Amino acid sequence: MIKKNITQIKDSMVLPVIMAPMFLISNPNMVIKACDSGIVGSFPALNARTTDILEEWMKQITTELETLKVKYPHKKIAPWAVNFISHRSNKRYDQDLTVMKKYKPPIVITSLGDPSPVVKIVHEYGGIVFSDVINIKFAKKAIEKGTDGLILVSNGAGGHAGILNPIAFIHEVREFWNGPIVLAGAISKGQDILAAEVLGADFVYMGSRFIASKESLAVDEYKNMVITSTIEDVLYTDAFSGIKANYLIPSIERAGLDPSNLVEKKEIDFSSVNSDSQVKAWKDIYGAGHGVGGIKEVQSVSEIVAELQASYNKVKIAIINDN
Repeated sequence: MIKKNITQIKDSMVLPVIMAPMFLISNPNMVIKACDSGIVGSFPALNARTTDILEEWMKQITTELETLKVKYPHKKIAPWAVNFISHRSNKRYDQDLTVMKKYKPPIVITSLGDPSPVVKIVHEYGGIVFSDVINIKFAKKAIEKGTDGLILVSNGAGGHAGILNPIAFIHEVREFWNGPIVLAGAISKGQDILAAEVLGADFVYMGSRFIASKESLAVDEYKNMVITSTIEDVLYTDAFSGIKANYLIPSIERAGLDPSNLVEKKEIDFSSVNSDSQVKAWKDIYGAGHGVGGIKEVQSVSEIVAELQASYNKVKIAIINDN
């Protein structure tokens, strides 16, 4: 059943790319544009400030995508996904799950916590569940809890990320898992997608590449900082949320903080840098991955996908011709 679903999803895509859900950045228009361009669009459920707004977003996405499918029956329009915090500390856990059950997102991405309650609901309506994991321990645990696929969040991914090399990570996971894998970590070009497929990934996760999209909710300063930054401008620290993540050093400096003298945050806090500061993680301190060096301009989502597709096909054809 899952294999059939994955095949159907791939058949509806122009590239095996999932636009990663990004806190304070992803939005319904961005999701719709991604799906219309032939890649999976996603957003964090908590980007919608309330459950009522989440329902409005899901209704908009499902309605507009169905309209596009009717209008362009032969066009590849990819499915959409929502990212759900599956830890019970999520104060909207039950309410948001009820809305998801109503609107039936084809793909649900779980982060933090036990995905099994989500899996049960999603499987009832025929959807699939992918779970974020940063190491082998969490990968095995997600499999035990019934997830359909693994998102290997490797070294270099934007925002909360792991420290494992993506090549070694996927090789070890493939020793005990033959199900769907999404590879994440500094993937920003078409040739990166092909390389991930060669390694055994079914899909790739791209977040940072879409921060500077026209449809993104990122402010202009954030978009410009992504464009001008390089890998040397990315810092991995737990000083801002209590969980290690990759942030842009220029945004830390702009906030009046010394990147070389940050204080470790003892508790998990997704909002403030620390209790005596008004600087907010994600809003003032910008997240981004190691792939920022390849981002050179603000483009629409459709332009980014077209560029990725062109470079992916160019490299694939060159390999075929060489053989």
